[in-house]
Amino acid sequence: MSNFNKYKSKYTRSWKKSRRKMTGFSDLPPHRCQRNWCGGLLSKPKNLAFSPCFGKKNRFRKSSLILTVLSLLAVFGFAGVIATAGLFIWIGKGLPNVSSLSFRLVPQSTKIYDRTGETVLYDIHGEEKRTMIRLSEAPEFLKQATLLAEDREFYKHGGINWKGILRAAIIDVLSGEKAQGGSSITQQLVKNAILSSEKTFTRKIKELILSYRLESQFSKDEILEMYFNEIPYGSTLYGIEAAGQSFFGKKTKNLSLAEAALLVSLPKAPSYYSPYGNHREELVARSHFILDEMVKSGFISPNQAKEAKDYDILKNVLPYREKIIAPHFVMYIKDLLAEKYGEKMVEQGGLKVVTTLDLDKQKLAEEAIAQYVERNEKEFGATNAALVSLDPKTGQIFAMVGSKNFFEPNFGSVNVTLRTRQPGSSFKPIVYAAAFLKGFTPQTALYDVNTVFKTLIEGEYSPKNYDEKEHGALTMKQALAGSLNVPSVKTLYLTGINNVLDLADKMGYTTLKDRSRFGLSLVLGGGEVKLLEHTNAFGVFLADGNFNPTTPLLKVEDDKGNVLEEFQPNRIKVLDEEIYRNIIDILSDNSARSFIFGINNYLVLKDRPAAVKTGTTNDFRDAWTIGGTPSLTAGVWAGDNLNKEMKKGADGSKIAAPIWNYYMSKALEGQPAEEFVKPLPIITGKSVLDGRAVFQKEVRIDKASGKLATEYTPKSFIETRFYSEVHDILYYVNKDDPRGPAPQNPSEDEQFENWEKGVADWAERNNIIPSSPPIEYDHLHTPSNFPMLEILNIYSGMTINDRNLDIRVQASAPRGVKRIEVSLDDELLLNSPYSSIVNFSIPQQFPNGKHILKIAVFDDIDNSATKELEIKLSF
Repeated sequence: MSNFNKYKSKYTRSWKKSRRKMTGFSDLPPHRCQRNWCGGLLSKPKNLAFSPCFGKKNRFRKSSLILTVLSLLAVFGFAGVIATAGLFIWIGKGLPNVSSLSFRLVPQSTKIYDRTGETVLYDIHGEEKRTMIRLSEAPEFLKQATLLAEDREFYKHGGINWKGILRAAIIDVLSGEKAQGGSSITQQLVKNAILSSEKTFTRKIKELILSYRLESQFSKDEILEMYFNEIPYGSTLYGIEAAGQSFFGKKTKNLSLAEAALLVSLPKAPSYYSPYGNHREELVARSHFILDEMVKSGFISPNQAKEAKDYDILKNVLPYREKIIAPHFVMYIKDLLAEKYGEKMVEQGGLKVVTTLDLDKQKLAEEAIAQYVERNEKEFGATNAALVSLDPKTGQIFAMVGSKNFFEPNFGSVNVTLRTRQPGSSFKPIVYAAAFLKGFTPQTALYDVNTVFKTLIEGEYSPKNYDEKEHGALTMKQALAGSLNVPSVKTLYLTGINNVLDLADKMGYTTLKDRSRFGLSLVLGGGEVKLLEHTNAFGVFLADGNFNPTTPLLKVEDDKGNVLEEFQPNRIKVLDEEIYRNIIDILSDNSARSFIFGINNYLVLKDRPAAVKTGTTNDFRDAWTIGGTPSLTAGVWAGDNLNKEMKKGADGSKIAAPIWNYYMSKALEGQPAEEFVKPLPIITGKSVLDGRAVFQKEVRIDKASGKLATEYTPKSFIETRFYSEVHDILYYVNKDDPRGPAPQNPSEDEQFENWEKGVADWAERNNIIPSSPPIEYDHLHTPSNFPMLEILNIYSGMTINDRNLDIRVQASAPRGVKRIEVSLDDELLLNSPYSSIVNFSIPQQFPNGKHILKIAVFDDIDNSATKELEIKLSF
C-alpha cells in the first residue's frame, strides 16, 4: 500500500469513528460512497439523501480545518490560562499578608481652600474617628440590612460575588453607565482597608487576590465584623460605632431599626448620601428601600417597616460639629469631587482643592441673610433664605449660602441654591429675550387686559397681574419692567414655548428638559429652576451675551502636587449684542418700572446701575431677586422651610430684594461703577412693532353720501376722516413672521378670538369706542347722475370781436342743474345760478389771439358736465 493510501486509510478510520460518535450513526450498515473516494468505508443512514462525505472531495479538507481550529483554540486557551495564572502570581507577590489588617494605607487629608489658596475652608479628613465593636454587639436587623444592601450572597460565595460582578457588567453594557453593587462585602473591606483608590486593571486583580486570601484565613463572621469596623460612613467616620455616635449619639447596640437603615444606606456613597449634604431625600428613599427589602426577605414585619418609615429620622440627626467655613459650598465641592474622583480619593487621597470662593463676599452673603431673615419671618412668615453670587464673565462662584444656618437641625444643611424651585416672574427676561430674537421689539405694542388663553396644559387659562389691575395698551418694555403677567403670557405665546426652552438650554438650565410639562404659565415661573443656574443664566445678559458654565474650582492637585484639573474659560456666545443690551436696558431702567414698584425700591444701587428682576410665585411660597453688574451677579431666594405659603404680600421686592441690595452694595463698595451700553433704536416700519397700539386710520369720505369717495367724487365733496382701531397684536402680526406681512385671515390663529374679546371688553369698560370706516362706496357721484350740456351759439374755432359776450346753453340732470361756471384759460369769469343764457365781459387782460373757453354746469352735489372750446379773440 502506498504511503498516501496508508495515510488516507488511517485518517478515514479516525474520521469515521469521530463521525459516528458525533452523529449517532454507529449502528448503521456500511455503504460505499458514490464517488468511491473514501473507500466506501463510511456509514450512511438509510433515510439520508446524501453520503457522509456529501459526495465531494473537499469534505476531507473541511473536517481537517475544523480540527485544526479547535486545536488552535485549545492551545491558545491553555496559554491564556497559564498567562492569567502567571499574571495573578506576579501581581500577588508584593501584596501584604491579610492575616493582619495593619497594612492599610495611611489616609491623607484632603483640604479645601478659598480662591487665594491660603484659607482652609474644610479639612475633609481631619482626625479619624473609629471605635471598634464586636459583631455580637450589632443588632440582628443591622446585620440583615447590611447584607441586603451590600451583599446578599455573602455567606454563600468565597469572597468574590461573581453574580454581582456579572450583573454590574451587564448593566454597564446595557445602560452605558457605571453600575454599582458588584463588589462583595469582602471586596469592599479590601478596597477600603488595604488598597489605594486608583482605578486600574491591576488594582482590580489585587482586590480579587486579597479577597480570596482574606476568605481563606478568616471566617465570614470575622470578615463582617471587620467590615463594620473599617467601612467609611462619611467625612472622618470609620466604622458603624463611630457613625452611630456621631449621627445619633448612640452605641451600635442601641440603634433603632430606622437609624440602622439610614446608617446602612451610607457606605454606598458616603458623601452623596450624607445627612448633612444635598441629597437628604435620596438618603431617606434608600433607607426606605432597604426596609422594604427586609420585609420581602421576612426579617421584619410590614408594621415594623411602616413604624420605621414614619419616624422623622432626619430631624433626629445630631447637628454638624466639625470646623467648617462656607459649609453649603464645601458640601457642594465634596459632592463634585466624589463624583469625579471617587469617595475614597476625596476622603483619604490628600487632595489640595483651590476653590473660587471669595471669603470676603461669602461673609457679606452670610451677613445679608442674617440681617433680614428674622425680619422676614416676623413680618411675612419667610423662615429661610439663600444666596449665590458669581462672576458673570467666568461663571466662577464667589459666594454660596444654602440656608440661614447650616448647623440648624432638620433643614439647615439643605442647600436651596441647588434645589429646584418655581422662579415666578424672575424667568420673564428669558422669554422676552427669545421674543426679541424672533423679531419682536421692546416697543412692540400689547394690551394688558383680562384675557382667557386656550391651552393644552392649563386648559382655559386666565392669569392676573400682581396688582390685579388692567393697564391697557403698553409696550413689551413696559410689560417686562413692570413685571405684568398678562402681556408676558401673550409674549410667550407669540414667541413659542419651544423657542424659549431652546434659549433656556443654551443659557444653562438643566431642569426644563421635559417639554411636555410646560404651558403658557412657564413665563410666570411654571417650570422649576435651580437658584445657581438661574443666577448664572442672568450672567449671560451681563457678560455680553456669553454663557459661562458655573464652576466652584480653580485647581485640584493630588497628594504629589500633580494638577488633576485647572480652571479654563469656556465662553459660548448665546445672544447678539442688541438682544442682551435691550434686556439690560429694560431691567436697569428704574423709571420704566416705577409705575409698579415706585421710584424708591430695593432694586436700585445708589452709586451704580444694575440690571435686576424680581419674582414671586402666585401662592407666595417662593420669592426671588436676581441681577447684577458686568462684574458681579447675585441671586436670592426667600421662602419657608416646609414650602408653606407665606403671608400675602411676601413678594420678591420685599423679602428677597433687601438681601440682594445689602449684599451687592457691600460687595461693590469702593469699586468703580460700570455703565451698560445703550441699545440702538429699532424702527421696523411696522406700527405695532414700533409702539402704536391704537391706530388712527385715514380715510377719504364723500360728504354727500357718507361713504367712501371714488374717482367720480368731486374734490369739493371729499373730506378726510380718521377712524380709531382697537385690535390686539394678532390682528396685525403673523406670530411666526412678525416683521413680515400682516395675516390675511387673523381669525385663523387659535388665540385671536379671545384676545380680541379681551381688548373689546376693556375698551367698552373704559368708554373707548372704536370707530370703523364705511365699507360701501359713494353711490351719488356716478356717471348716470352727471348733467348733459350743449352750447348753442358758440363753437370751436370761432372768432370773438366783442368783449361783451352772451352764451346760450341747454343743460339737464337727474338731480337738476343748479349752477353754471364760465372760465377762460382756467380763470373763473362767472359762477352763477343756472340759466340758459348767461352774459359776461371778457377782461382787458386777455389779449387778441387763441384762448380756451370752458363752460361747466353742476347739480346740487357738484356732479358736473364740462365743454371746452378753442376761440380766437380779435378786438
